[in-house]
Amino acid sequence: MRSAAGDPVTLFLCGDVMLGRGVDQILPHPGDPALEESCVRDARAYVELAEEANGPIPRPVGYSWPWGDALEVLDEAAPDVRVLNLETSVTRGRDFAPGKEVHYRMNPANLPALAVARPDVCVLANNHVLDFGVRGLTETLDALAGAGLDQAGAGRDEDEARRPAVVALPGGGRVLVFAVAMPSSGVPGGWAAARDRPGVAFLSGPSRDAAAETVHRVRQAKRPGDIAVVSLHWGSNWGYEVEDDQVEFAHALVEGGVDLVHGHSSHHPRPAEVYRDRLILYGCGDFIDDYEGITGYEEYRDDLRLLYFATAEAASGRLLELRMAPMRAVRMRLRHACGGDREWLRATLDRIGREFGARVAPAPGGTLALAPAA
Repeated sequence: MRSAAGDPVTLFLCGDVMLGRGVDQILPHPGDPALEESCVRDARAYVELAEEANGPIPRPVGYSWPWGDALEVLDEAAPDVRVLNLETSVTRGRDFAPGKEVHYRMNPANLPALAVARPDVCVLANNHVLDFGVRGLTETLDALAGAGLDQAGAGRDEDEARRPAVVALPGGGRVLVFAVAMPSSGVPGGWAAARDRPGVAFLSGPSRDAAAETVHRVRQAKRPGDIAVVSLHWGSNWGYEVEDDQVEFAHALVEGGVDLVHGHSSHHPRPAEVYRDRLILYGCGDFIDDYEGITGYEEYRDDLRLLYFATAEAASGRLLELRMAPMRAVRMRLRHACGGDREWLRATLDRIGREFGARVAPAPGGTLALAPAA
């Protein structure tokens, strides 16, 4: 339910939602399982890895299975706007993008597994939406539009890729979601949309010029009472460090009128910051994927996932509260994280966020809360 005019606005945000590959294989309409990875040639191998780690997965599962307990959390929180990064191509195509180690696709017939979460905006500016070429991207755009799902960050030309998704709020206010991708997350420069070429909204890096260009687009679209979100696919997969140029870029966006910076690409959460009363999420981590059972980087606990609920003042965009709901991926399904896992996440987020002047504390209902340091 949307907020009434003047009420605070709550946004749900999360990181990478990857309903392709192994996840696609357990859904009611599994697509072609063929892969062209160096070691894995069949997507069902990722299902087997998950089963070896945590037990059998029924097949087919219902469309709500990958979301698990997260759907109940979403319903209870009743956010006004839901934004996620859809990191997969929605296609039946076989045009594997050359030069890529990993390709993600989900069968368009399985789109109800995305629609069940009722996203208002699916961010497509990422390094997997063109895994099956321009035809795969076009099929993705058509499939989302056919399902009534809005997207930001990709399009049939540069204008469409750079347009914001617009979510109307009561009283005339809106939430504008701009989405861009950078090569640091693995997005090839050749994927950039152009006047006569489909692709993604692309920035060559977190430079001052790129920040000024983004701020210019935001100012052209933003009206009084709007909340502007810039969703960024950037940075490496692992590690808690945030590069200085990324911090400067995010700060420049806020100084230019952006109300919330939504970063993603890392496989685990990175620090959050409150800057000039605006929220910056440097990396939201994975949310839904088929990584369960894959070894390596265990110290980052990438099996733990977060739902972010950011509440802002409607008139100004000023952050009022950030709550985070911890989950754990088990049998390709999100379940409530146990007390020990919640505490591990809290302590980790608190430690890595200290240099940004923010602390993370336990909150009611098993959630975590971000608060500026005293």
